[in-house]
Amino acid sequence: MLKITDRLLPLREIIVRLARRNIVNAYETENIVTAPNTPAETSDQLNKPAKSGKLEVSDLITIGVFAALYFVMVCIATLVSTLFTGGFGSIFLPAITALISGCVYMLLAARLGKFGGITVMGVIIGLFLFISGHFVLSFIASIVFPVAADLIARAGKYKSKALLLVSYVVFSYGLTGPILPLWFMKDAYVASLQARGKDAAYIDGVFVNINTGTFFISMIAILVCAVLGGWFGQRMMKKHFIKAGIA
Repeated sequence: MLKITDRLLPLREIIVRLARRNIVNAYETENIVTAPNTPAETSDQLNKPAKSGKLEVSDLITIGVFAALYFVMVCIATLVSTLFTGGFGSIFLPAITALISGCVYMLLAARLGKFGGITVMGVIIGLFLFISGHFVLSFIASIVFPVAADLIARAGKYKSKALLLVSYVVFSYGLTGPILPLWFMKDAYVASLQARGKDAAYIDGVFVNINTGTFFISMIAILVCAVLGGWFGQRMMKKHFIKAGIA
């Protein structure tokens, strides 16, 4: 496990810098939005009840920042999978993303601590994938898995490390939406590719590595990489962000 994480050190520095910069910006923006202008307003705020569990405008800003960070991780994973996994690139994209995005997820859960944040981030990522031309039914996974992940994290009040890790594993399967139809809806997927003007050679290339074996390998890879990525993200949280007062 240590050897794997050591290889991720260059990515670790990139993620830390990106996360720190964007989270601090979100923190400052939120403070600007909610900061009182007068002593009277300060007194009124002190007398107000505790913040509700509903998402507010400042929360949506925070979610937007983390969704953008997660999308950057997806782009990095896309590049890595294309360069190093050859014809298996698309089916291993969710696993690679899960391996490098744990910090983003753990920071969102710690920073927000409300139901809906994880769900909204997953839906935003699903919309990105849908707009970029992925199979229309792939959007379903971007709703089902993030909602389930949000419920699991809420069960631990967004503080239980074990439940957050399980939640992250479940959330990571949200990116399977674009690849599951390769195995279970081949005819519909082929029709969608043809509608987008893809020729037979391209379509044959898409399905060359699609079989029962690669299905189980890709699903197990997501599980293993999500566990490693979530564990790595929790380590980074403790080392870099909790001490800095960001999380």
